[in-house]
Amino acid sequence: MYKTPDLYDFSHIYPRAAEYLQSFTYPWEALAGIKQLILEIGSTLPEDEFDHPAEDVWIAKDAHVFPSAYIAGPCIIGHGTEVRHCAFIRGSALVGENCVVGNSTELKNVILFDNVQVPHYNYVGDSILGYKSHMGAGSITSNVKSDKKLVVVHNGTENIETGLKKFGAMIGDHVEVGCGSVLNPGTVIGRMSNVYPLSSVRGTVPENSIYKGTGNIAEKY
Repeated sequence: MYKTPDLYDFSHIYPRAAEYLQSFTYPWEALAGIKQLILEIGSTLPEDEFDHPAEDVWIAKDAHVFPSAYIAGPCIIGHGTEVRHCAFIRGSALVGENCVVGNSTELKNVILFDNVQVPHYNYVGDSILGYKSHMGAGSITSNVKSDKKLVVVHNGTENIETGLKKFGAMIGDHVEVGCGSVLNPGTVIGRMSNVYPLSSVRGTVPENSIYKGTGNIAEKY
């Protein structure tokens, strides 16, 4: 459930990004190349559809970006996306269509599929969020371990070495993350799953599940 095609519907992202992601067994392997991917896609975007307000920044003409938002390149903001008051996009952010990047939300080295919402006080770093996933107010991805060791993905008794020092979360399509939750480094959440508010999530959450707490994951019916 944690391999790339198990988490994401590639019809809801830029075709070049879909091709790129599908070249990896595990989605976190794509994190290192997000910057270059954005530069490749940006150079092909039509000038009649995208503004180019700064170096390595492309913003769809029908996107709504509040004047107080900060956007550093490389970055692409897709059609119909809203970037709200005081959003802080630090760079290497590939944002799809009809997304919401909200008040005081920070993005860094991320891919957001179409219709993703990170609308209120979220931090999303070194992560990939699937189609129509949503992070509740104040929920964040923690992308560096406190001991600064390399991130390992834990799935039951299986441990997958990632070789990455910075790795937030891989969130599948249609995932709902409750308010105030922390997704610890190396978290992988399967499609259609829900995370209770104020959760501290570590390891993997199967698709079609409800994460209620450590060791308490219920199957959806």
